[in-house]
Amino acid sequence: MAIPPASEKPKRSASERFRDIWPEIWALVRPRRGLLAVGLVLMAVNRVAGLVLPFSTKYLIDDVLGQHKNEMLLPLLGAVLAATLIQGASSFTLTQLLSKAAQRLIAEMRMKVQAHIGRLPVTYYDANKSGVLVSRIMSDVEGIRNLIGTGLVEFAGGILTAILSLIVLMNISPKITIMALVVIVAFTGVLQRSFRRIRPIFKERGKIMGEVSGRLTESLGGVRVVKGYHAETREEAAFAKGVNRLLDNVTKSLTAISVMSLSASVLLGLVGAGVMYLGANEIFAGRLTLGGFVSFTTFLAFLVAPVFQVVGIGTQLTEAIAGLERTREVLQEAREDRDPGRVLDIPPINGHVAFEDVRFSYETDKEVLHGISFDSPPGSVTALVGPSGSGKSTVIGLVCAFHKPDSGVVRVDGLDLSQVRLNSYRPQLGVVLQETFLFDGTIRENVAFSRPGATEEQIMEACRIARVDEFATRFEKGYDTIVGERGVKLSGGQRQRVSIARAILADPRLLILDEATSSLDSESEAMIQEGLQFLMRGRTTFVIAHRLSTIRRASQILFIEDGRIIERGTHPELYALNGRYRELYDKQHGLEANLFLAPGEGDTVPVIAS
Repeated sequence: MAIPPASEKPKRSASERFRDIWPEIWALVRPRRGLLAVGLVLMAVNRVAGLVLPFSTKYLIDDVLGQHKNEMLLPLLGAVLAATLIQGASSFTLTQLLSKAAQRLIAEMRMKVQAHIGRLPVTYYDANKSGVLVSRIMSDVEGIRNLIGTGLVEFAGGILTAILSLIVLMNISPKITIMALVVIVAFTGVLQRSFRRIRPIFKERGKIMGEVSGRLTESLGGVRVVKGYHAETREEAAFAKGVNRLLDNVTKSLTAISVMSLSASVLLGLVGAGVMYLGANEIFAGRLTLGGFVSFTTFLAFLVAPVFQVVGIGTQLTEAIAGLERTREVLQEAREDRDPGRVLDIPPINGHVAFEDVRFSYETDKEVLHGISFDSPPGSVTALVGPSGSGKSTVIGLVCAFHKPDSGVVRVDGLDLSQVRLNSYRPQLGVVLQETFLFDGTIRENVAFSRPGATEEQIMEACRIARVDEFATRFEKGYDTIVGERGVKLSGGQRQRVSIARAILADPRLLILDEATSSLDSESEAMIQEGLQFLMRGRTTFVIAHRLSTIRRASQILFIEDGRIIERGTHPELYALNGRYRELYDKQHGLEANLFLAPGEGDTVPVIAS
């Protein structure tokens, strides 16, 4: 299932969204509640120590300076110095504890999201770009550190400081304090509206970032295609469009933050002017001393400062919750290995595969397979041929349990494949795809990927059968040669041979060959046919082939067109039938013959839809 755009989702209030996301927040906080408790205690000590300096100001001015009580000076200085040391030590410890805990949380969340995405069905990958998924794993969890790190504790610390300051201020001058509170409460309403506007902006930013990263990943991965078609300018334009969308989003958020900052500045000015006016009148009336007034203004700063702090930390927490919402969307996707319908463990299989009136569609009312039925006995070779888009890959996807039929049954050794647990079935599959994928590691590592516990002798034997040794030994580092991203340092034929060696090493019971020799020239193809024959021996094999010369010895050939099997049989039977298979076969051989003619010696080369 694709992640629906934000515009398609019903709008909900902030409180509703917070209630929905709270279980995830608590799940993160609960294992670390002890650490957070320690952090809160340290924060409380830190904030109380920070109030010693403004509290001592009144006694310094009124008693030490006003009444010349010199004996109070050293105790005051000692208290201030001790409080400063306590404040510094608690601040350092707080940062060390919570910052490191936050980074561990980020690492754990990335591993959790990656593990979950890795177990989602293939249809999810078909609907979401890889760059978007990378963003979900790497970027969306970054802001979550503020839920466990210093952000949340600083937020709580600001509130504690404000409460303590308010108590002191009410004792000094209730009249001035109430005036200041009225202005601050009014500003709180402005903040609430601003956060309501800014939260969707942050959430949309994550979506845009994923799309831009996805397109950039595709562009870099397909750099040869881009350069081959001289499309650099078009890719620059596409990337620039995405970056400008991101810029517009950031600009909107900066506007909202600027409004909050402006409001905070206005608040400070209003409170300051009010305090100056009322404070002067209170001093003239004898109800407030000069030291009390200075102390009041200092504590008032401690009351107003958290409001400014809310602007910064509140924005971070808003971004963190938005990232957690996006992460939650992924984690709520159903993993294919958690399918409650898959209750059977399949034993080592013989390889008897049967399709019984199978129908399948990727989208509602757009059926791709229409009542497919066939039987593949153990050890047989079933070849699927037909035009592009006819449904061949869909049949293979059903054999691999990437999808479930909408109706009908796919059976393996008599068991309904939709009821079989994937961890007991998939290890018995071997797949050699048309688009060979190699990891950015050594030749040896790529071959051993299918069987990590294989011995060196087993790896070398697989390489020999697939003729990997023909080119690997010519490299300076031999089998330790790095193949590059997607195997870019190897030729197409070399990559395919590594892929075949990987399948040989896996020793599968069911084998899928999706145009396994498509990347090979005639010489290379002939070189590894022996390896393929070895690989297919005694295994039930499914072959998708566009080059029909490669499947002439198949046990049965299924010609699929428009999601239906319109012809079936062996090569001689289908050729004698004089139908679609023969038509396609003759066209291919006519094309191959014309490829050797000089210009003008033959007719126009026919176009083959295969």
